[in-house]
Amino acid sequence: MPTKRIDVVKSASGWTAKSGGQELMSAARKDDLVRQVAQRARTSGEPTSLRIHKVNGTLQEERTYPRSADPRSHRG
Repeated sequence: MPTKRIDVVKSASGWTAKSGGQELMSAARKDDLVRQVAQRARTSGEPTSLRIHKVNGTLQEERTYPRSADPRSHRG
């Protein structure tokens, strides 16, 4: 099963979670949005890659849900 990718990026009104060019949800604060998206990814039942970006657009962190879907063999 392919991994769904969700990107959390800065937007004009705050922060936005996007997947496949579609806006999934948004929030004024980045940490609130990351928490909401992570909860959704944990309970969705499908492998999900959550990519969190900095204000300047560069990648800050990547998380994979569930952890067993992470392609890397080490913790990170």
